[in-house]
Amino acid sequence: MSSTPAPATAPAAAHTTPEGPEQPDTEELLARVAKQLGRVPNLYAALASGPAALEGYLAMRDHLTRGVLRPRLREQLALLIAQENECTYCVSAHSLRGGLIGLTEEQLLATRDGHDADPHTDAILGLARAVVRTRGRVSDADRAAARAAGVTDAEQAEIVAHIALNTLSNYYNHLARPELDFPEVRA
Repeated sequence: MSSTPAPATAPAAAHTTPEGPEQPDTEELLARVAKQLGRVPNLYAALASGPAALEGYLAMRDHLTRGVLRPRLREQLALLIAQENECTYCVSAHSLRGGLIGLTEEQLLATRDGHDADPHTDAILGLARAVVRTRGRVSDADRAAARAAGVTDAEQAEIVAHIALNTLSNYYNHLARPELDFPEVRA
C-alpha cells in the first residue's frame, strides 16, 4: 500500500451547507425578519440553521398575507394551531401579537378553544381545529357546517395552508427548543 500525502485542509467555513444548490443568505433572511418584526425572535434565529427552511417558511408566510383571510383571523389561526400542537413558544408569541392587534384576554382564550363570537370566524376556527385533529379527514358534517356559515373554498384552502405554516414552526420549536423570548403563556 502506498502512502499518499493528505491534501491540505481548507480553513473552516463560518457554517457548512450540504452539497448542492447554493443556500440562501442567512444574514439577509434574518435582516428581513428584523425589518418586518422589529427584532429576530429566537424561533427565526434557530430556524436559520437551515437557511432553505427559513426561506421557505418566510415565503409561505408572506404569500399568505396576500390571501383572503384578514390579519386578525390569520393571527387567531396561528394561536389556535399552536394550542392544538401544544407549542408554548408559539402560544406565547401569538397571545402577545393577538393582544397587540386588539384581541381581549377572553377572545384569546376562546380562540385557543376554537371559538369566536362572530359566526363566520367561529366556523373557520372550528374547521381549522377539526382539520388539525383529524389530519385533514374532516367529516361531511364539519364541512357542511363550515359551508353553511359561509366558509368559501378559498378560505378552506388557506386554512390548510396556515395549518401547514404554523405546524412547521410549532414542530420546529418542539425539536430545537429555542429560549422563550415572549411572556410565557402555557399551551
